[in-house]
Amino acid sequence: MRTFMPVLAALLIASPVPTGAQDLPAGDMAAKPFEEEHAERLDELFRDLKRERNERAAERISQRIWREWFRSGSATVDLMMHWSEEATKEKKFDVALDFLDQAIVLKPGYAEAWNRRATVHFMMDSYSKAMSDIERTLRLEPRHFGALTGMASILKETGEKELALRAYERVLEVYPMMRAAQEEVGKLADELAGDRI
Repeated sequence: MRTFMPVLAALLIASPVPTGAQDLPAGDMAAKPFEEEHAERLDELFRDLKRERNERAAERISQRIWREWFRSGSATVDLMMHWSEEATKEKKFDVALDFLDQAIVLKPGYAEAWNRRATVHFMMDSYSKAMSDIERTLRLEPRHFGALTGMASILKETGEKELALRAYERVLEVYPMMRAAQEEVGKLADELAGDRI
């Protein structure tokens, strides 16, 4: 776990929350129309999410973002993701990881495959592997509030309260009305203030 702290600190401190889509990998011309449409939809949804001040309305927008994230642009990858989800529900984590590994091989630029794999590793208490996949998710989609929340949870669980606080603050930059993140920021700020007394 400690080996990831310098990387995480750099991600949390230096990574700005982007307003636009990430550049497409060179040579990915066949997927470009889907990628452009996908990126435009996400940009619009994230703008709406940042402006929304009603918690329930913001939650509906976040659900639309999740649905957009689940679209890979590949029927084969979508099927692998579905199978991994079913295996995860049945707690067949090794099977879920096999499907996710295949999805990543087929489409390494698909952030949600990395995020799902991080989630499975987290469920298996493999925090260092989860952090590695979270890092990759955030390189592909720095606005991924699910990955940021996962990172914050692991950091809090492992006693890295200041880094956890920064991760939750990054969640709120993207999704200001996320109640769970608001509550965690308050708790962690209080705990850190108490630790300094």
